[in-house]
Amino acid sequence: MLGMAVAVVVGVGIGALAASKPNTIFDGGGRLFGIFTYALPTYWFGMLLQLMFAVQLRWFPIGTRFPLTLQPPPRWTGLYVIDSLLQGNLGACFTSLYYLALPSLTLGILISGIFERIVRVNLKQTLRADYVEAARARGIPEVRIVFAHALRNALIPVVTVLGLTIASLLGGAILTEVTFSWPGLANRLYEAIEFRDYPVVQGIIVFFAAIVAIASIVIDILNAWIDPRIRY
Repeated sequence: MLGMAVAVVVGVGIGALAASKPNTIFDGGGRLFGIFTYALPTYWFGMLLQLMFAVQLRWFPIGTRFPLTLQPPPRWTGLYVIDSLLQGNLGACFTSLYYLALPSLTLGILISGIFERIVRVNLKQTLRADYVEAARARGIPEVRIVFAHALRNALIPVVTVLGLTIASLLGGAILTEVTFSWPGLANRLYEAIEFRDYPVVQGIIVFFAAIVAIASIVIDILNAWIDPRIRY
């Protein structure tokens, strides 16, 4: 989920900046960002971040979920961030987020290119609408026009793609967890495939499929709630 949050924030931010400054270096940089992030291999980008921020700069840990020298929070949900918040242990929560930073950035930045391209294309079309020109004629600042008026309408397709991107998120999570030695469900799927444990493989695949199906239904409901013109 944190990887998806990174993808939405980075993708929407860069897409909005590129669309608000057409035919500039920001627009060209946004296009290159969308192409490169979509084409980069997950394992290569993850190892690159490990080499830069974990080995060379030593800002982040190279892998695992929690330091071996500390006691992890009580296992209620299996998610250390949520478990530490339920316990009221802010120190364990920040430690969990610290160990989660590089995997989330790896997965989030690679998926953010999808949102960047959608936001850039739709926001460019929205900025040419009549109500945007009327807002400019009334003297409303350009920043307010972009982020308070045009971006809100341009985000409707983003919500639609959000449900489809969850499948890519789960697929990329396998390589990300293997690269960072993250003991998650996707890493367990990789181990089951490696040892040909077919019942475990089938069970995890069915669970992932259920997540994608439920997320798609929720996204459809959100679309109808955000845009009253949509009816099912």
